[in-house]
Amino acid sequence: MRREITSWFSHNLGMDMPLVSYGHAGHPLLMFPTAAADYLEYERFYLVDAIKDFIDAGLIRAYSINSVNKYSLLNKESHPGWKVEMLSRYDNYIMDEVLPLIRNEAGNDAKPLTSGASLGAFLAANTYFKHSDNFRGTIAMSGSYNIYNYLESYYDDNVYFNNPMMYLKNLNDDYHLPRLQNADSIVIVTGQGDYEAPDRSRELSAVLHSKGIPHLLELWGHDVRHDWEWWRKMLPHYLERFCS
Repeated sequence: MRREITSWFSHNLGMDMPLVSYGHAGHPLLMFPTAAADYLEYERFYLVDAIKDFIDAGLIRAYSINSVNKYSLLNKESHPGWKVEMLSRYDNYIMDEVLPLIRNEAGNDAKPLTSGASLGAFLAANTYFKHSDNFRGTIAMSGSYNIYNYLESYYDDNVYFNNPMMYLKNLNDDYHLPRLQNADSIVIVTGQGDYEAPDRSRELSAVLHSKGIPHLLELWGHDVRHDWEWWRKMLPHYLERFCS
């Protein structure tokens, strides 16, 4: 399996941002790490190994990036306004810097699928829902899609436009909503066991239903914990649907 690491100084974030890619061909998959983890987390916890067959067969070319969660949502010392400012800068980093790199390798019209687990599921879903014209869909595993509890009741435009449970409820435009209503690659999946919060996935699903946005909501069993053991099963299970 081809593995390449690259890094550059992000003008949007003001820091070095490394990225790792796996594979030589196939549909691009952009992966967002959990919590405050880094771009190599999915490799360390063998999730890359779990999708190795797709990569080796040239069906998927996977990209894994850093998050800025330790500077934003998980930074207890920062003002909430700065937390969401960092989320907006991160969104710009993805669109201005990461997406062009992927398209340089996968083709100018490539629309990556996004994926992530836990807090990475929020980042993956938020990226797709905000930019459904540039991404194919999302596989969001064990996520929470309302960031308001990280922000001490603070509110501004950056909060609104980075909170899927807010902006999706009010989405009535003639550009993004029709694209989402024609989506065929939205998966919201969670377990129902220890440390999982299936109601958060149900709540997102209800909003999507209210907007006529097709998606797959799947609740795995009560033995399915918020843990790598299950994410290593979930991601290849749903990639099979998109690669068949």
